[in-house]
Amino acid sequence: MIEPQLDIRIARPVLDLDASEDFYVRGLGLDLLCRIAGRPEAGERDLLMVGPADGFWHLELTASSADPVQPTPTPEDLLVVYLGRPVPEEAVARAVRHGGTVVPSHNPYWDRCGVTLADPDGYRVVLTDRTWRSVTSDRTATGS
Repeated sequence: MIEPQLDIRIARPVLDLDASEDFYVRGLGLDLLCRIAGRPEAGERDLLMVGPADGFWHLELTASSADPVQPTPTPEDLLVVYLGRPVPEEAVARAVRHGGTVVPSHNPYWDRCGVTLADPDGYRVVLTDRTWRSVTSDRTATGS
């Protein structure tokens, strides 16, 4: 039913699309897939979509000054990016320069194998040195 090649969209309300674009595009290096101004009179929201250009996933970030939705991320709402290599210090510094904040992870596992950043609205992005295969292998091996 849900096949691996299907596209996935993660949608989140934000307060400031400019700040989100700065963090996700210039800070994390994701591609700007589209940005559309909504028509408030039609109930539409402004839209920013970012992600890897040829990827099967993207983030849809929406905002509206006419009908704002307050973001309510929790410490466990994570977007985990498996880099498969050590997290470059320059990548973290660039994300911070563009509106991110390094935060301790609610789950200390992520602090041992990566860096957790909060975006301008408090959503958390984990950059981990792991790969998905290594995580599933570790889980199988350790039973965690």
